[in-house]
Amino acid sequence: MIKVAIVDDEVLARKVLEDYCSKIETLEVAVSTGNPLEFINFIQQDTVDLIFLDIEMPELNGMEVLRSMINPPKVILTTAYSDYALESYNYGVVDYLLKPIKIERFLKAMNKVSASKISSTKKESGIEELQIKHDGMPVNIPFQSILYIQSFGNYLKIFTDSRMYLISETLINITTLLSDNFQRTHKSYITNLDRVTKATRTHLFIENIKVPVSTMYKVVVFKKLEVIKIIK
Repeated sequence: MIKVAIVDDEVLARKVLEDYCSKIETLEVAVSTGNPLEFINFIQQDTVDLIFLDIEMPELNGMEVLRSMINPPKVILTTAYSDYALESYNYGVVDYLLKPIKIERFLKAMNKVSASKISSTKKESGIEELQIKHDGMPVNIPFQSILYIQSFGNYLKIFTDSRMYLISETLINITTLLSDNFQRTHKSYITNLDRVTKATRTHLFIENIKVPVSTMYKVVVFKKLEVIKIIK
């Protein structure tokens, strides 16, 4: 079951999405609200797998809500305007739906959600693994072996202790599968904080490997790392 949040200040738009979701057995609407602050309070207490997020809203717009989330789930942006399309793709959203949303376009977006090529699992030994397909073959990558992940166009580069894997996926999607020690450090990078050996105000180091930290993420990164102890 996929738990869904609908965040849109237009009542009719919410009702349309609620109706569409009710037609798919694998979808469960956990929260539907026109108040982005109410959604932020909800997400601090509970989790969802997918958000339908309107862009134009009072108090906080959709892009501000998206930027405020440390490890957001999969996101489908909804709006009557196309102005934010380019910026939204920088955050790796699953899809971008223009209102009024037709059922066939909604279903196409849901196909993108279900077409994810990655998953994660925990073995009986307690070892967590990322399951991917690489060159058409299934590969299990232990979380602890991942150093960092870099966005590369429409692909991701997963750097591990032994090699690099290239897969067709987004940072947003892979973030939902990783454990808490993985943190977005830049619009194009996720870093395994457990593997960091040194930090400066602009970069993290994994031994001699240098990973950038952008202004947008540095407060969260430094807090999680307690970098006061290791900044040089």
